[in-house]
Amino acid sequence: MVRKPAAKESTSNVSRDELLKYYRDMLLIRRFEEKAGQLYGMGLIGGFCHLYIGQEAVVVGLEAAAKEGDKRITSYRDHGHMLACGMEARGVMAELTGRSGGYSKGKGGSMHMFSREKHFYGGHGIVAAQVPLGAGLAFADKYRGNDNVTFAYFGDGAANQGQVYETYNMAELWNLPVVFVIENNQYAMGTSMKRSTKSTTLFGRGEAFGIKGEQVDGMDVLAVKAAAEKAVAQCRAGNGPYILEVMTYRYRGHSMSDPAKYRTREEVQKMRDERDAIEHVRDLLLTGKHASEDDLKAIDKEIKDIVNDSAEFAKESPEPALEELWTDIYAEEKSA
Repeated sequence: MVRKPAAKESTSNVSRDELLKYYRDMLLIRRFEEKAGQLYGMGLIGGFCHLYIGQEAVVVGLEAAAKEGDKRITSYRDHGHMLACGMEARGVMAELTGRSGGYSKGKGGSMHMFSREKHFYGGHGIVAAQVPLGAGLAFADKYRGNDNVTFAYFGDGAANQGQVYETYNMAELWNLPVVFVIENNQYAMGTSMKRSTKSTTLFGRGEAFGIKGEQVDGMDVLAVKAAAEKAVAQCRAGNGPYILEVMTYRYRGHSMSDPAKYRTREEVQKMRDERDAIEHVRDLLLTGKHASEDDLKAIDKEIKDIVNDSAEFAKESPEPALEELWTDIYAEEKSA
């Protein structure tokens, strides 16, 4: 495979174990999403299903800069974020199939599952709705006086929503510790960014509010990690929000029902051949003699076993009882 580097790369400050972890984490997301696509085709996943295939380096790079207590919130293309922050494949797949063993007891599905234990606050179906909610999470941490950071993910399509800019204003005004992560996969639902905006960059829109930011190669996990560390350091130091525009690319359609006829097969294949994020780390491991072909095959087998196990767990988990219709609606009053 020939990869065209977007910028000068260095692995001098990255250990073998870190590279292997990034490879494993991205591969888990890729294989999980492929299996989810299969289950959707079999009718075991209902409703909408938006796959993250191609964008794995974004969330894995961001999570490499996170610490315990940091929060994350995103849109409906969320399975990768769940797995990257440590949520179990079994629970995620069971939720996708609407089973009681899922993270939201089978009631949230693909777009609306949560994990307070892993500080994952959705999965939101309304475009850009998660952005002000992410600022709210950051406000809570500032109020409590800790140094936690919130990662608020949204796409290039959502970047044109008005509530994003209302949130920018509040986040800068209140000096909130939030990293706004624009996952620019260049097509929104199906409209090219070139046809939907005249801005040369999306992160640059934050300048009007005094918010610093930058654009980063989202197909290079090390570049994302480096940019994330810079953004997180600013937030932890109490210097307010930061915007990362991460240039990435999804290989599949917007959702499973999207034939993606707005781009050519050649364009997608070119990205796969020349810019694939997982193959990039694989090349670094092999050329740097950090791992052998057999080592990577063993990781691939381990990942496939985890994903297949998650699918079997989902199939065997029962559907939610009818009584679950009436739970998790109101907060329960605590007795004195």
